[in-house]
Amino acid sequence: MNLSKVKLVVSDMDGTLLNSKGEVSTLFFELFEQLKENNIIFCAASGRQYNSIVSKLAAIKDDIYVIAENGGIAKKKEELLVLNLLSADKIKKILPVLKTIKNSQVVLCGKDGAFIDSKNEEFIDLFQEYYTKYKIVEDLNSIVDKEDFLKVAIYHFTSSEEYVYPIIKDLDDELLIKISGKNWLDISDKKANKGNALRKVQQILNITKEETMVFGDYHNDIEMLGEADFSFSMKNAHKDITKIANYTTESNDNYGVEKVLTKLIASKSK
Repeated sequence: MNLSKVKLVVSDMDGTLLNSKGEVSTLFFELFEQLKENNIIFCAASGRQYNSIVSKLAAIKDDIYVIAENGGIAKKKEELLVLNLLSADKIKKILPVLKTIKNSQVVLCGKDGAFIDSKNEEFIDLFQEYYTKYKIVEDLNSIVDKEDFLKVAIYHFTSSEEYVYPIIKDLDDELLIKISGKNWLDISDKKANKGNALRKVQQILNITKEETMVFGDYHNDIEMLGEADFSFSMKNAHKDITKIANYTTESNDNYGVEKVLTKLIASKSK
């Protein structure tokens, strides 16, 4: 594995760069400075809201590329690089279906903030980990025509794969449906995936697939893993991700990303 050719590192957040407490390690920030010294660019790519990603990486936010909402939006500082909106008509079609799913909560993910109509305190507390800018409204249906939306996220208290996906999988021909975690499922425009957003970033930087390293752990990482020769699944990844990634690293709680970055930096000094 010749890491010396890598010019771009792309990492998912939850289950990958973040440990199970939702923290970025101090080691990563130290390694980031060394990446910069070696002219290696870093991009965070997550199903999270842009504001939430930036809050986790506040110390380096001006130096990185950010792909948020599973590729619905990508930015470098305040420069908008990618925007894939989900049409109001499609949201109106799926909201009534989602509202019938027991033990679940729905989030409308807007370009400038998220919206929920939940009264469930447990969910509201948990949801704030992923969406730092949000409003609670009386009824989600009332705002569909008033904002630009990137995706609809559904949280299931037990399993999104088991209890949400089977109910909406028939919509897969017109919408992008991604199981993005044990409890989360995301519905986006067909073009809005991390892989398409990453390709745009690669084009801007004139960096190839052969010069790209990607880390991921869940189904919403599939397309972007396909855009990198150096594709890594975490030890804690869904089995489907382990099958398609070219390499495996340690878990998110055992510095899986950091261990590979240490090797990457060492390869540059040879």
